[in-house]
Amino acid sequence: MAMTTHRRPLGRLFQKYFIVLFLAVIIPLATNGISEAWLGYRDQQSRLDQLLRVEARSAALRIQGFLDGITDQLGWLVQLPWTEEPDERRRIDALRLLRQVPAIVDLTLVDGSGRERLYVSRIGLNRTESRTDRSRDPAVLGARLTRIRYGEVSYHRGSEPYLTVAISGNRPSVGIVVAEINLKLIYDVISAIKVGRTGYAFVLDERGRLVAHPDISLVLRGADEATLAPFRAAQQAIGPANAGFATSRDITGAPIAVAAAPVTGPDWTVVVEQPLSEAFGPIYAALWRTAGLLLAGAAFAALLAVVLARRMTEPIRLLERGTERIGAGHFDHHIEIRTGDELQRLADSFNAMATELAVSQERQERIAKLRRFLAPQVAELVDRTGDDGVLEGRRAEVVAVFCDLRGFTAFSARAAPEEIMSVLSEYYEALGAIITKYGATLTSFSGDGLMVLVNAPVAVEQPALRAVDLAVEMQVSVQELTVGWRDRGHRIGFGVGLAMGPATVGRIGYESHFDYTAIGSVVNLAARLCASAADREILADATVADAVKDKRAVHPLGMRLIKGYDEEFLVYRISFAKQPNAA
Repeated sequence: MAMTTHRRPLGRLFQKYFIVLFLAVIIPLATNGISEAWLGYRDQQSRLDQLLRVEARSAALRIQGFLDGITDQLGWLVQLPWTEEPDERRRIDALRLLRQVPAIVDLTLVDGSGRERLYVSRIGLNRTESRTDRSRDPAVLGARLTRIRYGEVSYHRGSEPYLTVAISGNRPSVGIVVAEINLKLIYDVISAIKVGRTGYAFVLDERGRLVAHPDISLVLRGADEATLAPFRAAQQAIGPANAGFATSRDITGAPIAVAAAPVTGPDWTVVVEQPLSEAFGPIYAALWRTAGLLLAGAAFAALLAVVLARRMTEPIRLLERGTERIGAGHFDHHIEIRTGDELQRLADSFNAMATELAVSQERQERIAKLRRFLAPQVAELVDRTGDDGVLEGRRAEVVAVFCDLRGFTAFSARAAPEEIMSVLSEYYEALGAIITKYGATLTSFSGDGLMVLVNAPVAVEQPALRAVDLAVEMQVSVQELTVGWRDRGHRIGFGVGLAMGPATVGRIGYESHFDYTAIGSVVNLAARLCASAADREILADATVADAVKDKRAVHPLGMRLIKGYDEEFLVYRISFAKQPNAA
């Protein structure tokens, strides 16, 4: 038995299982890692926003405290009303204030009418009672309107930032104090503000100019546009103060996170910045950990996929090779798979199938052997029941039918071998179909002669009638063939002999070859009757004739001496003018 197999490309199934199993592990792992990274990034953004806003507000409060400390000290100079006389006490208080507050560069005291009464300075000459009209000074006018007036930042000698602060008393008679403050001294405040490890704060005025910075050299550059550009870019990125953190770049071009808070009064903005590498350091570390886990997970997934894919494909390859062996007819091949799962059950099914195929092949071979001497339906019966006891030797009442061609010896002596084989092929094809039709058993054939048994090995009803009808149909069929043979110049006839009686029937032969046959005088008698029959003649013994005389036309031919027998036998001729229906 052969089976055509179509091989798939090697490794294709392994690749499919590997990819599926690999993705089954890596996709959830990657999804989880990415989602954790995204959520961690969002959380870090939120924490960073809170941190920077808190630091910005804290820095703004410190700057505000620095200015409030100065304004509180200045407020003590505008508590008492002015008189027309010089006020020595005020001069002493002003000088004391210069010593106490180093950020104050000079002080100007103006009385209620706007006239200068006192001027003290660290860098200039002091003046007393100059009575200069200062009522139109912006600082004086602003203080009268808002009590505390902060001027714009100016740069002394183009570098040091200065701020003018004017404070009026709680009533006009106490006058106004105007102070010039050197903002360079905010350095101590601004440099103490730290955001994280390397972050810091700086202060911009309403025009985006640098007021305070931990790097004092940047402040001393004054209003240099190139220096101020990154600070203004950071302020613009933030937008309105307290709007949350934004990203920008510092003076070196490195990315930073920035947030801002306002300083009330001078309309300044305190900006805190932190390098993004530090601000997102935890999330970057988490991302690296996630990447490491993904790589480790990918390696583990690949290893697991290889192991599982091999565990799945190796049994399948064993099944494939096993089915090829079985398909090639090696039904004794056993597929060994011990996985304890569906694949093992499938292998067991294939092994069971191979066993069944072996049994089926054996059955087919047995049927083929049986069909050599049994009718196909008899062979099928023996195989279906699994009992070949009917083929064992036994005594049975049988009808032996012999037939052969008349004039075949002379024909075969002069005819070509091809013509002889053609005639025999037509002859046996016609008789084989009839024998099969009547369920008879062909026990042997030799040359042009055949021996057929009826009622053995399987019993039938009315075996004599069946044998007679068989013989008649055989005569009619062969006579139709002889018409064609005669047209081809061959003078060939056909005779049949029948006898009924007990015989020993069964299979006979040796281990590799058996035939089913019958032994007894009835077989010899049928053979002798066949030899005595002329062309178109069917001869039968008295037993057959008695069994069918009421159903078929039989004619006695009288007593004849049969060759091989001492006594004479009553011989009958079966008429076959018309072909009867099979019983």
